[in-house]
Amino acid sequence: MKSLIMILLTIFTGLQVYAQNNLSGKITDKETNGPLVGVHIYIADLQKGTTTNTEGLFEIKNLPQGLFLIEIGYLGYANQAVKTAIQGETTLNIELAPSITEISEIVITGTSASTERKLNPIPTIVIDKLSSQQSTSTNIIDAISTQPGISQITTGGAISKPVIRGLGYNRVVVLNNNIRQEGQQWGDEHGIEIDEYSVDRVEIIKGPGSLMYGSDAMAGVIHFLAPKPVEEGKIIGNLMTNYQTNNNLIGYSAMNAGNINGINWLARLSSKTAGNYENAYDGKVYNSGFKELNFNGIVGINKKWGYSQLHFSNFNQALGLIEGERDSLGNFIKLSVVNGTTVEEKSVTKNDLRGYGIDIPRQGINHFKVASTSKVFFKNTSLSLNFAFQQNSRKEFADPLDEQATDLFFLLNTFNYDIKYLLPEFKEWQTSLGINGMQQSSYNKGEEFLIPEYNLFDVGVFALTQKSFNKFHLSGGFRYDFRNISSLALYLDANDEPTNASDAISSVKFGDFKTTYSNVSGSVGGSYRLTEKFLVKLNGSRGFRSPNIAELGSNGLHEGTFRYELGNTQLKPETSLQIDAGLQYSSKHVSLELAVFNNAIQNYIFLQKLNSVGGGDSIINVSDPAPTFQFVQGNANLYGGEFEIDIHPHPLDWLHFKNSFSFVRGEQLNQSDSSKYLPFMPAPKIQSELRANFKKLGSRFRNLYMRFDAEHTFKQAEVLFAFNTETPTQGYTLLGAGIGANILSKNENKLFSISLTVNNILDVAYQSHLSRLKYAPQNEATGRTGVFNMGRNFSIKMLIPLTFRKKSQVKISF
Repeated sequence: MKSLIMILLTIFTGLQVYAQNNLSGKITDKETNGPLVGVHIYIADLQKGTTTNTEGLFEIKNLPQGLFLIEIGYLGYANQAVKTAIQGETTLNIELAPSITEISEIVITGTSASTERKLNPIPTIVIDKLSSQQSTSTNIIDAISTQPGISQITTGGAISKPVIRGLGYNRVVVLNNNIRQEGQQWGDEHGIEIDEYSVDRVEIIKGPGSLMYGSDAMAGVIHFLAPKPVEEGKIIGNLMTNYQTNNNLIGYSAMNAGNINGINWLARLSSKTAGNYENAYDGKVYNSGFKELNFNGIVGINKKWGYSQLHFSNFNQALGLIEGERDSLGNFIKLSVVNGTTVEEKSVTKNDLRGYGIDIPRQGINHFKVASTSKVFFKNTSLSLNFAFQQNSRKEFADPLDEQATDLFFLLNTFNYDIKYLLPEFKEWQTSLGINGMQQSSYNKGEEFLIPEYNLFDVGVFALTQKSFNKFHLSGGFRYDFRNISSLALYLDANDEPTNASDAISSVKFGDFKTTYSNVSGSVGGSYRLTEKFLVKLNGSRGFRSPNIAELGSNGLHEGTFRYELGNTQLKPETSLQIDAGLQYSSKHVSLELAVFNNAIQNYIFLQKLNSVGGGDSIINVSDPAPTFQFVQGNANLYGGEFEIDIHPHPLDWLHFKNSFSFVRGEQLNQSDSSKYLPFMPAPKIQSELRANFKKLGSRFRNLYMRFDAEHTFKQAEVLFAFNTETPTQGYTLLGAGIGANILSKNENKLFSISLTVNNILDVAYQSHLSRLKYAPQNEATGRTGVFNMGRNFSIKMLIPLTFRKKSQVKISF
């Protein structure tokens, strides 16, 4: 409490010493010297921006004093990122050159201060305008999984978990608006509880180089960000709708945002409803539908001392769990109640497959979050304060006699804290010190139990620094983590009801245990500009991850996982040493990136199938038999890389031909051939896109695009054969296409944007190697094992912009 009072006193004392600091200037065309209208000027560290007026002039008032990276962007021009010292009345005049490649991305995740992506030695992806993305997706991870090095573990259309370079689950930290998302990500069938329509921008860090987020960031960080705050004086909104043919998905989203006198807000209401998806082999897949109803928003204040925001969200989802069992004719089966007392298996009818009904087993998920993010600027320093409370409620229903009975009910409460102080620059070194962590409590409130109840305390301290020389950018830092996990014992009576240890016939479901983990991690790297067009990068990093509660304490069968899981309290923490090297080339007509890595992991944790004495599956729960898996560990090595090339030849400046190749291989060290490879590694993949962009076509069309894309996923034969843990997966090729544009009125006001896309044009029946449905029961009628992925899918998306108040046009002069 004393520390908090001192921080608040420092803040309020500092508020009195600010002078008036304004940034103004003019943006012109480098070739014609004429003014550019509507250029976006944005300062990421301040979350503040504006656009130029009809004379190319702009002004941003009430800014703190300091050195900031300013982003200047305009369609059809080479964007710029300019580091500018703001003090008093500051002028910034910029000439933009026409260019086919426009993006100069700014990275704010995992760095001491905002940094240009191309200079950051840690491999990073930036996706802008995700909310208007011209592709088809059914969830937020599906929307980013086409990026090089990014994959997803799926269970139907609603459940997707991110995988970065072959590592997923608790090895990937997910952030939402600077707050770490905690939603029991240890589970196979637990997705990411973030409204897809609320996300405008994504920043992805590959590898353990992000020291800001500590344990669980061994694979990297995915940061989902809301749209930038509206510029001063405006009130806007939009309406979005999306329909997809394969599963009859209907999506809606309504948004309102504004900024009046530094008070800014954003509110969004979204919904999704999807029926059963289908493919050429399975037809409609029973119980694969889902429903979402989400509400989220931001209320904040942005003044010359900095900004403070209150974020709130409520994610609500109901979804079916696909079991994949079928009768002898190949029809899916379901459990049906007869005479109110007897449960029988019945074949699913065509009528059962229609509509939007969700049967058991099913999940009911609610994720509530409220967070405060603030940044206060002093003279040449700043203080960031982020705090959040989030509650994740996950219920699973599987009793046909009582469909409201919660077989499994996990309730997870998390308090997050994150404090970072940016020190004054010393000889152009930008250095941050910070502390962050969380306090968690997890409860079992259902009738069955998979993991024990537990309490977790986590804290980490870190220091990050970076400096740009003439041609060289250097960054690095270190971190110390401490984590304590305390598990509670659970005893069951003869009816599998919780009891106490003194009960004579009680059995131990979970034993109590306490574990403590600590470690030091670090990262250092640099980028060097060989020529104006060539840039090379090198980064070395050491990661750390403590075992999660499922790896330590699991003891049960989870509906839809097709396996019984056993934890292992003797597990040691994972540590890694990763080396990343990269090359970037950029010219007027060709741009390319090459990134390679090697990641050596000690004490790598994975699930291994257990066999019985007779050599068959080890079965623990005879009433609901499933093979038993236990968490074990060993040393491992992952290596691979990504290559991207974008060709936009002159004079066909409207044409882009973009290609990428991703590859990762994971191997266990000192193992036999059947145990050599790590399980569930994504297969190598080639992606190609031929795209045409037209800024203007006639008087009614703007930013018209047409694209055709192909994705070839190679056969994955390097699998963990031991104990029949996984099987090889055949390769496949998927084709897609899309067209879209902004539609204008007679007076050239934007009426709406529309996009039409189609995925899997040839309706290829395929199984992703990372699909959990690949291991569903065999279809006796066809001899095929598992359930296949979604077939051909057409999508139409429309976005209608609304303007309630335009920015006041203030005359700016110099």
